Amino acid sequence: MNIILVAVSSFIVNIPLGMWRSKYKKLSFMWFFLIHASIPLIVTMRILLHTPTAFIPVFIAVAILGQVCGRKCKTLNDKKCRT
Repeated sequence: MNIILVAVSSFIVNIPLGMWRSKYKKLSFMWFFLIHASIPLIVTMRILLHTPTAFIPVFIAVAILGQVCGRKCKTLNDKKCRT
């Protein structure tokens, strides 16, 4: 159950970060910052909830998925507002 909680939290936190990241130039300081901003929260949750280290790749993948979904939501919302 703790694994699911960390994974869902990772996804939800990264959606707005992905939306904000889409506003910045690729490889800029803020772009890197927004990609890595959720790491302290995810690591802290993982440690406090005693999840196995074997699931770290899952949490990374879910965080990336959240970033991508956030960027897509922002892009689709921008296109919808223009029409």
